[in-house]
Amino acid sequence: MKKLLLAGFALLGATQAHAQILAPVHWSYAAKRTSPTEAVVLLKATIDPGWHIYSQNVKDGGPVKTTFTFDPSKAYALVGKTAEPTPITRLEKTFNMNVSYFEKSVVFQQKVKLAGKGPATVAGKLEFMTCNDEKCLPPDEITFSIPVK
Repeated sequence: MKKLLLAGFALLGATQAHAQILAPVHWSYAAKRTSPTEAVVLLKATIDPGWHIYSQNVKDGGPVKTTFTFDPSKAYALVGKTAEPTPITRLEKTFNMNVSYFEKSVVFQQKVKLAGKGPATVAGKLEFMTCNDEKCLPPDEITFSIPVK
């Protein structure tokens, strides 16, 4: 009976080891000062082949657009909106509308005005949805904390 029980646990462990959580988007962050009181925060998505994430500018009724929410802070103030490069736009039958998205990689940029000359940390969260030609994954939400030196 012990051998059967051990074999069952071994089989269960092997099955779970092969199950992988699908995560086709990998985020990285950086910041660079553009003056003693200003900086640009860079939020980069590296996207696995065959997958894409959506622009910040998707109309209602479509997929979940990429959004950035920055935590309020006395150390910095946002300057304008988060910028993105020109996306790919095409008709997606799933949503029956033109949608804009990014493949391979994309860098979003947010300008900030710093309250002082010392270091600051820009923190917040981002939400995005990942799809390929066959399926979409549920929207994902990630927190970030980016030091500005």
